[in-house]
Amino acid sequence: MIASKLKPGDEVRVIAPSRNLTEVKQDIHNHAVDFWIKEGFSLTFSKNCREIGKFHSSSISSRVEDIHEAFCDPNVKMIISCLGGFNVNQLLRHLDYDLISKHPKILCGFSDVTALLNAIYAKTGIVTYHGPHYCTFAFDKEANYTRKAFFDCVMNDKPITVTPSEAAVKYYTIQEGTCEGTIIGGNLCTLNLLQGTPYMPDIRNKVLFLEDDNIMGEYFCYEFDRNLESLLQLEGADTIKGIVFGRFEDSCGMNIETITDIIRDKVPNNIPIVFGADFGHVFPIITFPIGGTVSIKAQKDTAEIVIINHYVLQYI
Repeated sequence: MIASKLKPGDEVRVIAPSRNLTEVKQDIHNHAVDFWIKEGFSLTFSKNCREIGKFHSSSISSRVEDIHEAFCDPNVKMIISCLGGFNVNQLLRHLDYDLISKHPKILCGFSDVTALLNAIYAKTGIVTYHGPHYCTFAFDKEANYTRKAFFDCVMNDKPITVTPSEAAVKYYTIQEGTCEGTIIGGNLCTLNLLQGTPYMPDIRNKVLFLEDDNIMGEYFCYEFDRNLESLLQLEGADTIKGIVFGRFEDSCGMNIETITDIIRDKVPNNIPIVFGADFGHVFPIITFPIGGTVSIKAQKDTAEIVIINHYVLQYI
């Protein structure tokens, strides 16, 4: 089954699978709503997105209800997260994946939503999208870059050549090589929560897109190092075809020298590894398809990343 690409006039449903809408400042909310309306979309909000509990989220049952309702509503053409947070993985064993597979739709978000995106891909085969939250469109830093990358991915079928933003300047090649394969990934520490569960995508023969947020302060590099090692201890990690690391906040201390030291002796030396692509907890960001296909050509001084296939597919 193939879900339709997004078109002007379509209904976009905002859900809050992690932190809820009340966590979004009013001026940011207003700016984001204005953006979607000016772009010609109908923006609606899930019934329970403003319900708040102890951990800045609605109840598990309320969040699951909102996800199911959004997938079932024939008027909704795209589902986008409100914010990230810490507890999307609470929902995974309560979701009806048969229901979701019968109503494939564009689903987009990042950070904590990584768990939901990868779980739905693992359980249904539907391509999901690691990209902006609805409120990301309220921010102005290289806004045109984020917006173009997003709409190129969710509104068109053509291959997308990913180029560095002004903030990124360039992509750095850590290991030279070429590959083509299926993307999984997103926020590394969140992806690792899926290990040992039915919701973890098969890592074999995949291309990893990985980033993380600095919540560990001065210990971030140590945390990222062991989280990456944990992921690479999964069965089939020796068949990984390539790795693309996103950009990191300056406070992380994650520069080209540090990331090179971290990956040393961890991965096969014949696969391409690229550092500094525009995704993560930074602005601007690209949108990439989890379950889509990417081609990487990494040479000493250049790195070419082409997203070949970014359809919303279910393989039956």
